[in-house]
Amino acid sequence: MLSFEMNDRKKIGLGLTGFGVFFSFLGIIFFFDKGLIAMGNILFFSGVALTIGLKSSLQFFSKRSNFKGTIAFGLGFLLVIIGWPILGMILEAYGFVVLFSGFWPTLVVFLQKIPILGWIFQQPYIRTFFDRYRGKRVPV
Repeated sequence: MLSFEMNDRKKIGLGLTGFGVFFSFLGIIFFFDKGLIAMGNILFFSGVALTIGLKSSLQFFSKRSNFKGTIAFGLGFLLVIIGWPILGMILEAYGFVVLFSGFWPTLVVFLQKIPILGWIFQQPYIRTFFDRYRGKRVPV
């Protein structure tokens, strides 16, 4: 049976992931500062690797169905480092959506249980849009 306990390594990984998102957000707010965006990317990658483990993260990013997202995210990171942060962030955003598209059904179920947002996501037009993806599995 799999263990879903929260040990220190996973706590540090979640913290690094959160700081990665925060630094990327700051980089966007400060007119696409490539230093902040690059730090955010490095923290995000290291946080994911610590949270789910090095072996699982390598398997996730090297899966055949995730190649397109991995390559787009990697090229976006390279463009940020080179000095083209706007184009790099667009490519990274595309890669992020492709990589983590399997998690959207889980996210929608979570959002439907939040008191105010849940009411919005329960509306018929929005619900039919998200019901298309309900049966898919999470890719990890």
